Amino acid sequence: MLNTCFTLPHIDGAEWRGYTSPIVISGAHVIVYSKDAEADRAFFRDVLGLASIDAGHGWLIFALPPAEAAFHPAEENDRHELYFMCADLKAEMSALARMNVVCSPVHEERWGSLTRISLPGGGQVGLYQPKHPTAFDLP
Repeated sequence: MLNTCFTLPHIDGAEWRGYTSPIVISGAHVIVYSKDAEADRAFFRDVLGLASIDAGHGWLIFALPPAEAAFHPAEENDRHELYFMCADLKAEMSALARMNVVCSPVHEERWGSLTRISLPGGGQVGLYQPKHPTAFDLP
């Protein structure tokens, strides 16, 4: 059975790291807009191997690996990006190439090594190997 809610077991009520809030967030839901959503769903399922649950009428909701959020300054609001993270970017790119997935050349940033994966629907998602500490193991 797929656990469709990413719970935060380290949160006791609304207390976390000394902060108290009336809001307890139990997960996040990412939406990727696509000109060919069916092809991109198949890519996430068949190529990336992400587990999913059918929310009805073939509408797949995918389980994602642990996540973190960052906020960057920008000229305008409502611009969001999806990046998958990995421990060995070159190995992941090689595995994707064996499945005929096109990745952009690696771009080195202060915060990580980055490529973009082309999706069948025409969009792209990022894949990077972080050089920064991650928030995955915060208490």
